[in-house]
Amino acid sequence: MPKNHARKNALADLKDELGIKHACAIALLDHPDADERDTLERYLEEYVDINTYKEAVDYLRQQQNDPANQVMCERCGWTYGMVCPECAKGCGCEYECTGWRHAEMRAATGDYDEDNDPGGCEECGAGGGGDPYGECCCYEDDEDQAA
Repeated sequence: MPKNHARKNALADLKDELGIKHACAIALLDHPDADERDTLERYLEEYVDINTYKEAVDYLRQQQNDPANQVMCERCGWTYGMVCPECAKGCGCEYECTGWRHAEMRAATGDYDEDNDPGGCEECGAGGGGDPYGECCCYEDDEDQAA
């Protein structure tokens, strides 16, 4: 009868890494959704008050059922917890809104509206399109002229 060494090793690794009991490691390894399994592992690793598979699943379900975490706009992915109180749409699709929530989210994600972007160099376009690291090379540096 063949032995399943890979599964034994995976269980041992989970128990060592996460400090969980064997039954919790089995449940975590057999969890049907891979994305959820990654989230559960993160909860068990990072949250000091979550120590079992059941606690991790309960917390995940609580987060999934929280109205603030429900997606309000399929296009931009904003949730009801991110709603902008300063614009009509209330979501990230509204680029004309200059409200604090939009500025905060664009700064956090690097999402800039290219239509309203001041742009960069008029000749080569460097620094435009929301790219703060683009460097214009159209003009000679002062160091090059001094040499």
